[in-house]
Amino acid sequence: MQVHTHNGVQYRLPNELNDFQMAMYIHLIDWKWTHLTKAPGSYGGQHYDAILPEEFRKRYQPIYPPVVDRFVAHQRLFPFKTHKFIGHMASSQAACASLFLPLLQYPDAATEVFRSVKPDLDRIATDQLDAGFRLEFWDEPSNMLNDHTPAAGTDADIAIAYYDQASNLKLWLIEHKLTESEFTTCGGCRSRGRDRQIHRCDSAISVIANKDLCYYHSASGYRYWDITLAHQSAFPLDHLQAWEGCPFQGGMNQLWRNQLLALSIESSTEWPYSEVSFSVVRHPKNHALDRTIAQFKQILGNGGRFSDFTSDALIDRAQQLDHAPWRNWLEWYTELYYF
Repeated sequence: MQVHTHNGVQYRLPNELNDFQMAMYIHLIDWKWTHLTKAPGSYGGQHYDAILPEEFRKRYQPIYPPVVDRFVAHQRLFPFKTHKFIGHMASSQAACASLFLPLLQYPDAATEVFRSVKPDLDRIATDQLDAGFRLEFWDEPSNMLNDHTPAAGTDADIAIAYYDQASNLKLWLIEHKLTESEFTTCGGCRSRGRDRQIHRCDSAISVIANKDLCYYHSASGYRYWDITLAHQSAFPLDHLQAWEGCPFQGGMNQLWRNQLLALSIESSTEWPYSEVSFSVVRHPKNHALDRTIAQFKQILGNGGRFSDFTSDALIDRAQQLDHAPWRNWLEWYTELYYF
């Protein structure tokens, strides 16, 4: 924990924040002090100003209050974990719910908003999932990546089912990032159970030739490399082999797994979707993720169907539409998350 002074005010913050994170944390804390409470929350025996006290966390703050009941009802229908840091002002889960749930309450108007970043979206498939969406989505019960346990597994922050202009049913997986400086890295590479003489991460060519060199494959039984090599239009071998080591040790690991989830669902007869795509949405000032996103796009072939956009693309379009039920939400969201 560090005590940072800004404009004569002291803030109790995590260590090692980049410039964007520092500015964002200060902004979020100022909003918290103005609108909620000046009391800090605690973690690991330390007080932090960006964490809310427990009574606020129990009310699912900082999720936009008018959609909290919808969040809870959805969680009952499709059980998922409330993140440990849901009561943190920088909670990405709270920010994701606060961005998408107000839009999805009005599917016809939301279609106009989503089309600004998803041009083939003709209408939300409200007959699928929970009125067209699911938070913390994974291919339950199929588990085609074979990586889901009560403690871990690949999922998308939100999935939206929709029909395109030809009435084809499609699925859109979205990963939401707020202040994160990187995507989730490879747990297998970091695992204490990894035998470095057996599980080699230093050569993509070697792993492609012998999948057992990957801890995820031989020790965990995850199907990541099976699916990757079965979809070479999405992951061309020459793109993978151009990397000196395994390309998925770092932040591309999370992007890789979400893309594999999309490919698995699309190719399965258990699911009704003719096409499944994957996107990342991030804060417009969070440029720490740009490098990893650009590298992932370089690795993908034409079959990848990956895209990225910033949250203000949706907010700007919603403001242009001037849909009356969104006015209070748009004011709340922009005041909280933009500076």
